[in-house]
Amino acid sequence: MQTPAPQPEILLPRTGQGRRLFDDENLDLLSHVLEDCFRIPGTRIRFGIDGIIGLIPGLGDIITGLSACIIVVAAWFRGVPYVTLVRMLVNVAIDVIIGAIPFLGDIFDIAWKANRRNYKLLTRHLSEPHRHTWRDWCVLLLLALTITGILLVPVILLAWLMAHFVHALRLR
Repeated sequence: MQTPAPQPEILLPRTGQGRRLFDDENLDLLSHVLEDCFRIPGTRIRFGIDGIIGLIPGLGDIITGLSACIIVVAAWFRGVPYVTLVRMLVNVAIDVIIGAIPFLGDIFDIAWKANRRNYKLLTRHLSEPHRHTWRDWCVLLLLALTITGILLVPVILLAWLMAHFVHALRLR
């Protein structure tokens, strides 16, 4: 009897020292550098490269959004459930969308710290793999309601305009 040929294995990229690129230490360092490696002297306010790059209009927010996706991709490689991945993507989307607002978005970006939030979500899943909190599901529900609201606003506005137009025609 012949043994079957071994199946190819998908391995994560390795760094020069033979360690995994997406290990906890590297991801923690990445989130620290992006979010809170600098401190404003005399205050407790911390910011990172993300806050500095975000000052570049337009391009800065795209670059920081792409860098934030590294942690999300690492979580996906590690098998984090989709509900947690969606929460992570929502954190990144909020960071990018609100961060695109000049000046106020940059202040928000320094306070929001999407990368630290995502790293905490990743480590929570790794320590308790099958635990989903009510917050995970609330974020998904809020996201679904927001998208539904955004899609319904034009429909409601169009219906109101048509009713107003029909009412105006009847008055003539």
